Amino acid sequence: MADVVTMPKLGFDMAEGVLVRWAVAEGETVEKGQLLAEIETDKATVEVESPYSGTVLKHIVPEDSIVPINDPIAVIGEAGEDISGLDFTAPEAVGAAAKDEPAPAAAETTTSVAVAETDGSLPDGVRASPLARNMAQANQINLANVKGTGPMGRIVKKDIEAYLAAGPGTVPTRAMPSVAPAFATPAAEDRTVKLTKLRQAIGRRMTESKQWYPHFYVTYDYELDRLMQVRKELNAMLADDGEKLSVNDFIIKAVALTLRQYPNLNASLGEGEVIHHGHINVGVAVAVEGGLLTVVCHDADAKTLRQIAAEVKEKAGRVREGKVQPDDVSGSTFTTSNLGMFGVDEFTAIINPPEAAILALGGARQTPVVKNGELAVGWRMKATISVDHRVSDGAEAAEFMRALASYIEQPLRMMA
Repeated sequence: MADVVTMPKLGFDMAEGVLVRWAVAEGETVEKGQLLAEIETDKATVEVESPYSGTVLKHIVPEDSIVPINDPIAVIGEAGEDISGLDFTAPEAVGAAAKDEPAPAAAETTTSVAVAETDGSLPDGVRASPLARNMAQANQINLANVKGTGPMGRIVKKDIEAYLAAGPGTVPTRAMPSVAPAFATPAAEDRTVKLTKLRQAIGRRMTESKQWYPHFYVTYDYELDRLMQVRKELNAMLADDGEKLSVNDFIIKAVALTLRQYPNLNASLGEGEVIHHGHINVGVAVAVEGGLLTVVCHDADAKTLRQIAAEVKEKAGRVREGKVQPDDVSGSTFTTSNLGMFGVDEFTAIINPPEAAILALGGARQTPVVKNGELAVGWRMKATISVDHRVSDGAEAAEFMRALASYIEQPLRMMA
């Protein structure tokens, strides 16, 4: 019997997606787990695998269509199977019509905003993906000058890259006065930059979090001397395999192990109840063009440091390339955010709904410390946990941060 494939929900606040490309044509066979289509959400382009094996009997929606979650998009069954009696309704492709609708008011729902923008059309009729628009804005490129190679002439990432590769002369620059005093500075002009869908999604979620989640914060200063030494020794051993462990990999593992003892922080709030998640899936905030995404290390407490390092590196790479898979960004139960690579010592982070807490990590730094009554140089790192006060309180958060120290400051415990 034929199976109907529906638009998957690829994010906490996803209401619809753009079916950018079919990877398997009608009449072709597909295996379960094989790439079936590319779907663009407000955060990234996601590669969606087929949930069934068989022959693609019908594409219910064409490429470049906006489709609400759970609406049917394709039918997979046996070759030659009669699907005329199958009960499915093809949703209308709203992509072409969306640009003719008036812009939604600020108070309208998330769904309305997404419908008005996902089509990727600009006022002059140019079609471009959100990622391509971000790249064009960053490089001051007029999209009207770029040839699109995507569906229906849509401008995609590779088109912007090709335009930039053609040479600096293709990028428009503002003309300067031919004669000006040596001390004069040209007056800067106001510039309006349209918010990307990713930036809008971040704004919606962070506003919701700060409005409805009563945050409180606890900061702890960790000693990293042993961790830095163990990391150095392990990396020397892994060098021949081309592998390398980061401080962040140790933190992810330490956080996951500590969460076993504090299920109240590996949780989310329901209606009059707290849901303690059985799996410990640690999210890692990754900076991308125009914002950030959270990649997820599933069951991090059960994985080795090498497995964590490889998984996070692979998923972060796909995120930055705009080729996200659903598993890369879904299912986190606790999030970490690390700004140490930017020279940040300490900061606070906003909770990632619907989670109960997030850990903000500063950089590992060498600093003067007192050891055995004498001044010495030691490695230190500050971390601040933000917690939903409806779920937990300061004492539990402080206990968690102290318990976390038992792993960070004694890293061999992570390998026991």
